[in-house]
Amino acid sequence: MIQSRSPTLNLIILSITLFFSSNLCHALYGPSSPVLQLTPSNFKSKVLNANGVVLVEFFAPWCGHCKALTPIWEKAAATLKGVATVAALDADAHQALAQEYGIKGFPTIKVFASGKPPVDYQGARDAKSISAFVLKQIRVLLKERLDGKSTGGSSEKSERSAASASVELNSSNFDDLVVKSKELWIVEFFAPWCGHCKKLAPEWKRASINLKGKVKLGHVDCDADMSLKSRFKVEGFPTILVFGADKDAPIPYEGARTASAIESFALEQLETNRAPPEVTELTGPDVMEEKCGPAAICFVAFLPDILDTKAEGRNKYLEQLLSVAQTFKRNPYSYVWAAAGKQPDLEKRVSVGGYGYPALVALNVKKGVYAPLKSAFELEHIIEFVKEAGRGGKGNLALDGAPEIVKTEAWDGKDGELLEEMEFSLEELMGEDVGETKDEL
Repeated sequence: MIQSRSPTLNLIILSITLFFSSNLCHALYGPSSPVLQLTPSNFKSKVLNANGVVLVEFFAPWCGHCKALTPIWEKAAATLKGVATVAALDADAHQALAQEYGIKGFPTIKVFASGKPPVDYQGARDAKSISAFVLKQIRVLLKERLDGKSTGGSSEKSERSAASASVELNSSNFDDLVVKSKELWIVEFFAPWCGHCKKLAPEWKRASINLKGKVKLGHVDCDADMSLKSRFKVEGFPTILVFGADKDAPIPYEGARTASAIESFALEQLETNRAPPEVTELTGPDVMEEKCGPAAICFVAFLPDILDTKAEGRNKYLEQLLSVAQTFKRNPYSYVWAAAGKQPDLEKRVSVGGYGYPALVALNVKKGVYAPLKSAFELEHIIEFVKEAGRGGKGNLALDGAPEIVKTEAWDGKDGELLEEMEFSLEELMGEDVGETKDEL
């Protein structure tokens, strides 16, 4: 008598069958297979940074054609051992990486040769045809090396960076240098094998040098750093993105790929993205470092004590300085101020203090020099002083060491208050002697 299995037992058997089927599907290439197993963690080192030819199969474990190709692929790997690398990537398990290369069907076979864009293999799917195609790619690679042509991405990268003001960017420094920056950045996303990128390289270099100190230029090798390529949805090379005030929403540069066009565009964007000019109170070393450290010239004003001018008088001085900052807003200058006596060491080093407020000096922290305003603290004289400082100045004086900037309380915008003076009678100060003296008189 045949007894039927219970529904629970059927479910257990089905689960075991599916488990083993699934594991068999995912194990198209076992640990002992001559086919190199690829993952996102080793793809760059084993494929992109390889010096020779790498053949990559993008497969899905459930794909019937992929299963049929497995023994052929392993035979090709064994045949080409020591000559080329035959590898496989589970595109089902690593979909993001597969999408980077536009994989839409399985199996897809791509050939990666050092310093070149990957090409699709469209030949017959047998070990002999695959091996013949790989050998042809190797011959091309060898000929290029014999002819002295660069086949690696590193030389392209070094050529791009050599004597250039363009900053090499990658996943580890991009956020710190670009995203968190208040400056305007224009970034080129390129691939070392891209012909258009190579043509752009000398123009980009020239533009970066001419824009130094005004606009930041950077470059990203998308072959070496695919995460940034994916993050900013770069689909073609070169792609140039402008990171302005809103760093999370860069805009594409679509102008001519010449140094002059890039420079003109960059300066226009600089004007659009420029922060409004400001005059900052020098309340500590952090302000000095932020405002005066990177500036070509830092103009430092020393204003009279608040008791001498009240809020109204001080604000007039600050309005004058702000008007100057607005006039020269395209120049890499900064403007700070301190109340009389609040920064004594700085005053001493630039020969200000004790009298003569308001005073103004042009300070170059990097060069350790300064120049004082010798005429009246009036708008027209200050504007002429700033122009002269921008031309290189005359009679610059040595700063004689880095000044010590002390931390002070920021001005509250109000009139100052006199401290109440305590009144004492002569009798309280002199005691009984005063009374005795009066009696004697």
